Amino acid sequence: MAVVENVSASIGKSVQVRGEVRGSEDLTVEGFVEGMITLSGSRLTIGAHAKVQADVAARDVIVLGTLNGNITATGRVELRSGATLIGDIQASRLSIEENAGFSGKVDLVQSSAAAATGTTGQAAVQEPAAPATPRFS
Repeated sequence: MAVVENVSASIGKSVQVRGEVRGSEDLTVEGFVEGMITLSGSRLTIGAHAKVQADVAARDVIVLGTLNGNITATGRVELRSGATLIGDIQASRLSIEENAGFSGKVDLVQSSAAAATGTTGQAAVQEPAAPATPRFS
């Protein structure tokens, strides 16, 4: 019997889901999802015409459409051109393409692989330096 490695599921354009979606395979959403999406160790792709109102937890999350909710990813989050995200991101890597909309906070955390090797990643966003405190004599 042959082993299928790239198993992927999809929620079509006309499908509406309200509630909790859980799985252990890659998922592409093209329709409407409201609630919670949990894909331990898998990739979630939110298609260009998808409307998702859910908190999301997955290994990797790729957003091409609209997501209103928080993302927790153990791997990478990609906001592609034309994507809209309103919510917070917690991930080890983040990529935002030109013309992607984003409103929220970002928390880049050290991945478990980097922790095992002792390497650390640095966030590309730096806080501005605090203004100097004036001294009066």
